Amino acid sequence: MIRRDALLFGLSAAFALTVPAWALDRALTPQEQQLIADIGAHNSAIRTMVGRFLQIDTNGGRTEGTFFLERPNKIAFRYAPPSREEIVSVGRGFYVLNRRDETYYAYPQDTIPLRQFLGDKINLLDANVVDVTNSDGYISITVIDETIAGTVQVSLIFDTDTKDLAQWSLVEPSGAELTFSLYDVQKDQRIPPAFFSIPATFKALQQ
Repeated sequence: MIRRDALLFGLSAAFALTVPAWALDRALTPQEQQLIADIGAHNSAIRTMVGRFLQIDTNGGRTEGTFFLERPNKIAFRYAPPSREEIVSVGRGFYVLNRRDETYYAYPQDTIPLRQFLGDKINLLDANVVDVTNSDGYISITVIDETIAGTVQVSLIFDTDTKDLAQWSLVEPSGAELTFSLYDVQKDQRIPPAFFSIPATFKALQQ
């Protein structure tokens, strides 16, 4: 089964607006502040995005699939066969669909918000940033969030030239790691509305 909890924890930690429990141990340089602000402005201007992803877990397990994003508040991750799972946000919450069994789990939007990345404007300087490193053409922005399951750490990696999100890595409360890389990304593509819908025939399951 796809580790949906790990992915959702990572999305929550990466983009939630929280009261910082941890803090960056140094002041950001003016150049870093400007670069992070430019990254936010660049990604805010991208209204839709489609592409492929590669998910790697602590044990080296690899899972691929496609993703679709439309601002505001819509995103879908479709895992490649043999998996039939899909994660969808339609603005009211996150849903983990099983298209084989025609069932889904629901996660409230306020607990898995994604407000920073799915909203109209992105401002990572408002997130709980604990580390920023810049090398080899990439900037890594690490944030920490306190979730109901414990502390989650996420490192967001952006290309400093294009300002595009290339990868994020997260460390779960258990210590397990998950890396999520994006490739073959196309921007401002038309996405069918059905990609962000929950079929009426699907049955809700309890957590």
